[in-house]
Amino acid sequence: MNLKYTDLETRELIERSVEGNKEALEMLLTSIQDIVFNMSLRMLGTVPDAEDAAQDILIRVMTKLSSFRGECMFQTWVYRLAVNYLLNYKKSMFVHRPLDFEFYGNDIRYAKIDEADEIIDEVSREQMADELKLSCTNVLLQCLDAESRCIFIMGTMFKISSTAASDVLGISPAAYRQRLSRSRKKVADFLEQYCGLAGSPLCSCKKRVAYAVSQGRINPQNLEYAGLHPLKEEVLSEYREEMEHLDALACSFEAFPCYQSPVSAGAVIEQLINSEHYKRIRQFPK
Repeated sequence: MNLKYTDLETRELIERSVEGNKEALEMLLTSIQDIVFNMSLRMLGTVPDAEDAAQDILIRVMTKLSSFRGECMFQTWVYRLAVNYLLNYKKSMFVHRPLDFEFYGNDIRYAKIDEADEIIDEVSREQMADELKLSCTNVLLQCLDAESRCIFIMGTMFKISSTAASDVLGISPAAYRQRLSRSRKKVADFLEQYCGLAGSPLCSCKKRVAYAVSQGRINPQNLEYAGLHPLKEEVLSEYREEMEHLDALACSFEAFPCYQSPVSAGAVIEQLINSEHYKRIRQFPK
């Protein structure tokens, strides 16, 4: 599936969508649904919260599409809508149970993982260790404040250029680069001290599996990340506007996959058209 269109093709899809062409609208939303879901997942830390937020953001794109004036790239405009929504998202688990690096570090250092251990066959342990690794890295990001988290995600995971990212956030490119550097250092310092992926002896995903299960952090009957479908690398490369040199520890995040969105653009369109919210886009000719 081609998820990226030229500027001309995108503008044509936007025009046809605003005119009420459902097929064009679905093509347009499909081209951004994976970006929206992965940004939501990194910002909010859990798959269910990301699915809910991604659907809300796609609806916002639909309802505000007629206001797009082409003063920036469409993808930048989408990022801006998504970021503004996610920075103010109040329904996620971590809004009610905030984290910081000290708490997370103490949990790793002092957890009694031996007492929580149980007999787990090695195949299951491998699968759950992968689940824990992917869950843990997204949860770790919640230790950053919302804006720093957003900057880290855009710069380290999505590799958005400082010019585009500063436009999304409404700050100068220099300020964006400075904040990105600070965020990367905080994450890198934590990984160096606590994370087995960065060589720390304090943590091992395999050893913490049983403890994570006992704490309700992963559910052996519902491995959420195992149910997601990673995007192919050639598709991911289309989302990257600029490669940046990253320090080795922050690069730990580059190994983690981005995913196909479980939120279907077509389903979102149908839901909106058949709901009371449709009055918000009455300006679209039938």
